[in-house]
Amino acid sequence: MPSSSSKKSIVLGVTGASGAVFARRTLQMLEADARVGKVHLVISGSGLKVLREELQIDVAKSAEIPALLAGGRTRKTVYLLDSDIGASIASGSYRVDGMVVIPCTTGCLAQIAGGISSTLIERAADVCLKEGRRIILAIRDTPFSRIHLENMLRAQAAGADIFPIIPAFYHRPQSIDDLVAQFCCRVLAHLGLEQKKQFRWTGEK
Repeated sequence: MPSSSSKKSIVLGVTGASGAVFARRTLQMLEADARVGKVHLVISGSGLKVLREELQIDVAKSAEIPALLAGGRTRKTVYLLDSDIGASIASGSYRVDGMVVIPCTTGCLAQIAGGISSTLIERAADVCLKEGRRIILAIRDTPFSRIHLENMLRAQAAGADIFPIIPAFYHRPQSIDDLVAQFCCRVLAHLGLEQKKQFRWTGEK
């Protein structure tokens, strides 16, 4: 098991696109991963509304949001308000090992691509880009306009991984949960946190 000093610190941003189940499963996997020491959870105002609508989470209970989102007690997760631009992760001097925004709205993508940091999620993303740290933007929208595509190119050129929420089917999923889990496994693999439960294609037999 990794020592506490070598464990990863991950920022998990959740915005107001549909797909709250992907945020839930990502948080659950991060909480269960022995290689992760801390998860900084930031949820936008619209993200809270989606959690309420799609997962029936009582977002008025601010202190309980991490546990309610994870579906159980959390040990590693620190919940930060999106308005708290003075939080630790807003500074490049505070070390984190990566960030994922899941789901990521095209509005948040636009802010990040434009270098605009009006919220903590946007500022933390900007910090990751300027410090050369891994950041994954799991876009959840369709169809994409030319503006969306150009913003993806700008963000990718700046160092972000564009990871649209497009589920795979080659692992023969039997449920929505199978689709969600496989996608989240692939996201975490890009953060250097490969999951044992991830299905890997080994070629035709």
